[in-house]
Amino acid sequence: MAKTKYIESPEKMWDLFCQYVQHEKNNPMYKVDYVGKDGDEKETALQVPITFEGFECYLSDLNIIQDLSHYSANTDDAYEPYRTIITRIRKNCFVQNFKGAAVGIFNANLIAKKIGLVEKVENKIEGGFDVTLNLNG
Repeated sequence: MAKTKYIESPEKMWDLFCQYVQHEKNNPMYKVDYVGKDGDEKETALQVPITFEGFECYLSDLNIIQDLSHYSANTDDAYEPYRTIITRIRKNCFVQNFKGAAVGIFNANLIAKKIGLVEKVENKIEGGFDVTLNLNG
């Protein structure tokens, strides 16, 4: 007997991801500044990065599923129909984070680490020594 999946179809998973994205848009984080000579409190809404882990937490909060590792790994080929949508979701997360970092909405260093970008500087020092600095870690 086949096991029932927590998310019935790839289309349902995409729909849930779209709901997660909208949820994050509707629930920004706020930065508080104190401005002017009287130190008036000013709240600024900040866009929240979209992440695969955030999507998993959203699904958990809805009591749908705790994590998507079986869907992502296609355990026992039981999740083959979900491979395309998992890839699409991951790419959407990557692109949103990359664009946000590129235009200064998100901290570029944090996003670079999150999406696996590494900046290296290589210097040659006289005497034959090679030095490579990993600026992200």
